[in-house]
Amino acid sequence: MHRVAVVANHVAGKDTLTVTDNRSGKSIEVKIKDSTIPATDFKTFGLKTYDPGYMGTICCTSKVSFIDGGKGILRYRGIPIEQLAEKSTYPEVSFLLTYGELPTKDQLVRWEKDLMRHAVVNADLEALIKTFRYNAHPVGMLVSIMAAMGTLYPESNPALAGQGIYKDRGVRNKEVLRIIGSATTVSAMCYRHRMGLPFIQPNPDLGYTENFLYMMDCGHEGPSYKPNPVLVQALDILFMLHAEHELNCSTSAMRHLASSNVDVYTAASAATGALYGPRHGGANEAVLRMLVKIGSVDKIPEFIKNVKEGKEKLMGFGHRVYKNFDPRAKIVRTICDKVFAVTGKEPLLDVAMELEKIALSDEYFIKRKLYPNVDFYSGLIYKAMGFPTDMFTVLFAIPRFSGWLAHWQEWTTDPENRIYRPFQNYQGYGERAYDAAKSATPVGGDATAYARGSFERRRDVSLSDMGKTYK
Repeated sequence: MHRVAVVANHVAGKDTLTVTDNRSGKSIEVKIKDSTIPATDFKTFGLKTYDPGYMGTICCTSKVSFIDGGKGILRYRGIPIEQLAEKSTYPEVSFLLTYGELPTKDQLVRWEKDLMRHAVVNADLEALIKTFRYNAHPVGMLVSIMAAMGTLYPESNPALAGQGIYKDRGVRNKEVLRIIGSATTVSAMCYRHRMGLPFIQPNPDLGYTENFLYMMDCGHEGPSYKPNPVLVQALDILFMLHAEHELNCSTSAMRHLASSNVDVYTAASAATGALYGPRHGGANEAVLRMLVKIGSVDKIPEFIKNVKEGKEKLMGFGHRVYKNFDPRAKIVRTICDKVFAVTGKEPLLDVAMELEKIALSDEYFIKRKLYPNVDFYSGLIYKAMGFPTDMFTVLFAIPRFSGWLAHWQEWTTDPENRIYRPFQNYQGYGERAYDAAKSATPVGGDATAYARGSFERRRDVSLSDMGKTYK
């Protein structure tokens, strides 16, 4: 069997790996730096590392956030998430993520005013939102609107204004303020369009999160309307918890697009699109749908049985990174009671608590380290506050713009940045000639399925069938 032997060396302070290709006997010495090795060194053997899903690949150096999944640690710029949730606010956290340090009192006042100043959006965006169908999903609208925003500022688009435009810190600052500042306004407009309600303009006298709830809920009261402060604080904490989470799928998408030097709005739109998926930002929406499907506590044993048999999926448990517990989930659980004291107890809470109890005591789930994650209880809070289920991912996206933009800025100024270009392990046909005479009769796989019409739902329903359907 052909093998590559790897031996770690630590001699006289020299951190290296000695790698030997057993096919040829050739050896190389690979440097270890910050517990990483350069994958390109393996080109010496004509080899590339194979890592589906990037389970063990480091693609950049970052200072934004730190996660230790085994210990349940999450820190923003070195500060534990528990301390931020207890003592900070979302605007302050967004400044911390953007600039690397907590703001002074004067800086925070200016930052909050600048965010509110950029909460007013161009009238063209309002007109665009009104063109969507009444039942368009809010995240679908947000993805489109974010991309459209890029067309409003051609003077700061690298494709139009020069590739070095983002090297200017002033330009980057304005882009950050525009996106974070307008995120709540656009999101509230998407919601009100979905509900058939008129848009509410931002109230500059309110705080960032308070203004969002104002734009969402204000009715006949007008500018005098004030959201409940308990709910404002709860949502502000949730915004802090969701603001940043290292190189997850959406943040990787943000960096991936940034590597092409595309405008920041297109990159943010792509990140939002990645967040849309039920494996990522749509997870809390999926949790609530799961709880609704279970319906009552007495149905949980049957549901657990189906999960073990692979017939159902247990949403809101387990995490790609956290193998002990999700520190954010503990914080979310502590604010549930405060929210329910205002809104009334969410009926599905009993189902959630019993499901959590069973899952945490069942050897099947313990063995697989399926602990509750941040999505498990956040959906219940959103529902109790009156948010429609399809707005949950939007509530995730609003604060995550801060994290995405922190990574975008870091990427833009990183001297080691390169355009992303992974390689593939090609296992398809070798070279073969085109032969029109044989007309390639499908012999299996997707081609055969397509030939049979398996990929298209037939809509040629007879009138009699339609009559049965609408009878």
